[in-house]
Amino acid sequence: MTAPLFRRCIVAAASVMLVGACGAAAAQYVWLDEKGTKQFSDRPPPSSVPANRILKQPGGAGIPPSSATVTSASSVHAQSAATRPDAEKTIAEKNADFRKRQLEREDKEKKLAEEAKLVSDKARNCERAHEYQRTLESGERISRKDKNGEHAFLTDEQRQRELGETRRILNECKS
Repeated sequence: MTAPLFRRCIVAAASVMLVGACGAAAAQYVWLDEKGTKQFSDRPPPSSVPANRILKQPGGAGIPPSSATVTSASSVHAQSAATRPDAEKTIAEKNADFRKRQLEREDKEKKLAEEAKLVSDKARNCERAHEYQRTLESGERISRKDKNGEHAFLTDEQRQRELGETRRILNECKS
């Protein structure tokens, strides 16, 4: 008979310990963070949270929020995200910062790609101008189609004008 009695005592002791553990697990802390948002936890708030922002703690009555707390919470909420360190930013603010940096990086890459394309286009146009200058200076006859679709050869005067324009373009290529 002592064995069943012993088992009952162990079960009773285990039950008491389990109930005590459940009570500790139900302990809740409630406080206002730096942005005025209520935070709930089974752990005490960080030491940076002033006592007047702790609304509820285990074993003690909740501290009712005063008008000063509400005012300070709203002023903290009004504080810009840029002035708070990263450790105090919310996930949403961190995500917004990340998206902003990502867009800035994409814009920068896009501008660099456009600049590279402009440099490439300028190099190609300069090469064409060099080829045209060689053709103009060679003395070969150059023909063009007129508005009627017939071939007309460049006169010496037209050749000199084209050569002057080509040299001007090539001067821009050097810069």
